[in-house]
Amino acid sequence: MSSREEPSGWAIGWTFFAAFMMLLVGGFQIIAGFAAIINDDRFVATEDLVFKLSTNNWGWVHLILGVVILLAGLGLFKGAMWARTVGVIMAVISGLSAFAYIPIYPVWGIMIGAVAIAVIWALTAHGRDVADL
Repeated sequence: MSSREEPSGWAIGWTFFAAFMMLLVGGFQIIAGFAAIINDDRFVATEDLVFKLSTNNWGWVHLILGVVILLAGLGLFKGAMWARTVGVIMAVISGLSAFAYIPIYPVWGIMIGAVAIAVIWALTAHGRDVADL
């Protein structure tokens, strides 16, 4: 006889939050990638020089990353392990970047760090519970 815990409502809510945020961020990254690829020449003027920069490579990076994040967001709705892994990696990166902002924006940095921790907890401890719904 197997006793399985009831799925945590909080964990499922945070998993859906992570999924929706990944859809949003993935969409924004795709748009940024297309914008950089389509209009890839930029001119930057400094005091003494004018630089011509190509954003084409960064555009492709944003486009590919955006597609992966968007697909992972969709995968979270099914409780896919690979999507949870991508979600945890993105939450770790978000938490680390928020930690760097604590001296500049303490409330914002702590708030984003706390959200990242909640998302990591939901995806690692109860991410598979979404598949059971």
